[in-house]
Amino acid sequence: MTKVTINLDEEEKKILEKRAKKNLMTLQEQIEDIIRRSAVSTKQGTTTKEVDPDDRLVGIFSKSKRGRKRK
Repeated sequence: MTKVTINLDEEEKKILEKRAKKNLMTLQEQIEDIIRRSAVSTKQGTTTKEVDPDDRLVGIFSKSKRGRKRK
C-alpha cells in the first residue's frame, strides 16, 4: 500500500473528524474513502456535470458547450 502525507489545519481536521464520526469511521478511513470515491468517479467520467450557473457572468465564461452548433 502506498503512503501519502497531507497537511491539514485544525479546522479541516475537525470537519473531517465530525464527518468520520457520522459515518462510523476513523479519520484515516474517512480520508481513504473520500479519495477512493473521487478516483472511482473520475475513472467513470462523471466529472462533467451540467451546472446551471446563478451568476450570468459565470455562464458567459463557462467552458460548457451551449447554444447552436457551428456549421
